[in-house]
Amino acid sequence: MSTDHSTPAALNKDLDCCRFSLNYLFKDASSSSTAGWPTPGPAITISNLTGSGAHEVAIHLADLLQTEEPQGSPPWTVFDRQLVEKVLEEHHLPQKLAELMPEDRRSYFDDVIDEFMGLRPPSWVLVPKVIQTVLHLAGTGHTILIGRGANAITETMPNVFHVRLIASLPNRIERVRQHENLSSEEAAKLIATRDRGSRRFVKAYLHAHVEDDLHYHIVLNTDRVPVQDAAQLIAAGARRAFH
Repeated sequence: MSTDHSTPAALNKDLDCCRFSLNYLFKDASSSSTAGWPTPGPAITISNLTGSGAHEVAIHLADLLQTEEPQGSPPWTVFDRQLVEKVLEEHHLPQKLAELMPEDRRSYFDDVIDEFMGLRPPSWVLVPKVIQTVLHLAGTGHTILIGRGANAITETMPNVFHVRLIASLPNRIERVRQHENLSSEEAAKLIATRDRGSRRFVKAYLHAHVEDDLHYHIVLNTDRVPVQDAAQLIAAGARRAFH
C-alpha cells in the first residue's frame, strides 16, 4: 500500500498523464510500438511498506524506462492509490467512491449497512471492479501499479514484474512525518493503519499474503538502496526478466 506524497498540482499532472496513457493504449493499441517487449506490453507492480518510498521510486522508474523506449512507444505511467481510484471513476463508477475505498478488508455487516444507506456498493461489487481495472492496465502494459494488491492480482501474468519495497520503521516514520506534516506519533499510527489494511485487503479478497517474499521478483530495502538506485535496479531486473 502506498503513501500519498503528491500535491494537488502534481496529482492533477499525474492524472493528465494517466488519461493520455489510457487514450493511447486503449484507443490506438494497434499502432503502438513495443519493440523488445512481449505482447501484451510490460508492466510492473510495487508492493510496499508504508513510507518506504514507493511513489518516489515509481516516478524515477517511469522516467528511466521511458528513456529506453523506442520512439513512438506508449508512455510509462504510474498508477498509485489516487490514480487507480480515478481510473475506476473513468470506468463509470461513482466519483464519491474515490473517498470511500480504503485499501482494507470490510466486514459483511459494514458492507450491508453502507449499501442499505446508499453510501457505497458492497465489497463483493467493488473489489471485482478493482481487479478488472488492474488487469486491464497490466494487460495494456507500460504501467507501474502501486498497491491495491496488484501483485497478487497479476501474479500469473508473464508480462508483469513484481517488486516489494521495505524499510525500517524509524526511517518510514520520518519519511511519512515529513511528507504528511505529522508528528512522529501520528506518522507511526498512520503507518500501522495502512500496513494492516493492506495485509487484510490482500488476504481477504485475493487470498494471498503481501509479506510473502516469494511473490516478488525483487525485494529492495530503501534504507540501504537510495531511490534512484532502486529504480535502476528494478529497471535492469525487469529487462532481464522479459528478455
